[in-house]
Amino acid sequence: MSPADQPDTLRSVTLGRLDEGVYLATNMRGGTLRFGSHAGDDFTPVELLLAAVAGCSAVDVDLVTGRRAPAERFEVTAQAHKVPADGGGTVLRDVEVTFRLTFGDDEAGDAARSILPRAVKTSHDRTCTVSRTIEAGTPVTTRVATEPA
Repeated sequence: MSPADQPDTLRSVTLGRLDEGVYLATNMRGGTLRFGSHAGDDFTPVELLLAAVAGCSAVDVDLVTGRRAPAERFEVTAQAHKVPADGGGTVLRDVEVTFRLTFGDDEAGDAARSILPRAVKTSHDRTCTVSRTIEAGTPVTTRVATEPA
């Protein structure tokens, strides 16, 4: 069965241009995010990719550890080096996600701390769609849609 034949598999974001190098992304639910290469303090596309990698695993880890105890500190950092690519252009290398979580000094906090390494590993190995897609090297197809006459 192809993905097109499966219900609820499509994910989509549409971009609109606000100004040169400034865009508004809108998801299928109507949420928006302003970003771009000339968007001031807003995110660049590369920073959005890093946020997606960190965010995907953060959601997974927060869900698992939060069942045991709420984090007193929950910080996830994604970083990478933007370097020249073979054949031109640039790519990200050495993508690294670091979790900094602290939990209360009680039995529930101990339970959350004990599950944290496994939750991070499971997210990376099985449940985070974003990092798994990047690591799989999924092809990206681009096309130009023709305007109706």
